[in-house]
Amino acid sequence: VQLQASGGGLVQAGGSLRLSCAASGRTFSSYAMGWFRQAPGKEREFVAAIGWSGGGTFYADSVKARFTISRDNAKNTVYLQMNSVKPEDTAVYYCAYGPVRSPSSRRYDYWGQGTQVTVSS
Repeated sequence: VQLQASGGGLVQAGGSLRLSCAASGRTFSSYAMGWFRQAPGKEREFVAAIGWSGGGTFYADSVKARFTISRDNAKNTVYLQMNSVKPEDTAVYYCAYGPVRSPSSRRYDYWGQGTQVTVSS
């Protein structure tokens, strides 16, 4: 499975950004997808996950009510809509693919290359 993340960039605090992750090489619609992020000097942390059907979404407390994960199985793509971003959202964002939705990175088998998100204050 190949995962290609895109959509990162520089955004001002309070602004919005939408990340995309396109999957190829394997059946997409039967698997869960997740987003994680890693800030400089910190461990990778869970952001959001979604079940194979598009339901069963859940989020880290730090992004709840600001970020929305969604997927389009026809396009083999998962999205992360980021609203009301904060400087502490600055990180490299990674998409991940696995058999079940989970906040644990160990439950995901494949990872994208990451896309940088920088939020200026």
